[in-house]
Amino acid sequence: MADVRRSAFFIAFAAILAFAASAEARVRIGAISGTVVDAHGKPVADATVTMQTSYGQSPCATHTDEKGHFVFARYEIGQYDLQAYWHGMFSDWTKRVVIRSDKTTEITLKLPPAADVTVVVTK
Repeated sequence: MADVRRSAFFIAFAAILAFAASAEARVRIGAISGTVVDAHGKPVADATVTMQTSYGQSPCATHTDEKGHFVFARYEIGQYDLQAYWHGMFSDWTKRVVIRSDKTTEITLKLPPAADVTVVVTK
């Protein structure tokens, strides 16, 4: 009878440890989402958003939807740098954006004004 109780105790203890480990793994994940806007504050569709760790590692990219929105879901907690690109224009790098446990960090990436280009044709 004592062996049965001891076995039941160890099974229960192992189950608690497994549950705690899975809970810990879940809370170490978060997300970054946001919007890419032009110089006038209007959303930019189909912009490329690049994200990398603040140490320049593990780069990844996504595209904005028709409302200029993007999401990097289910990433490890830590600090990340982000930049947007659209038709030859790059936003400044937004540095040290923090992903927190089980949270979504919202940011806005702003593209610079389009450069005025003058083309001179000579014969």
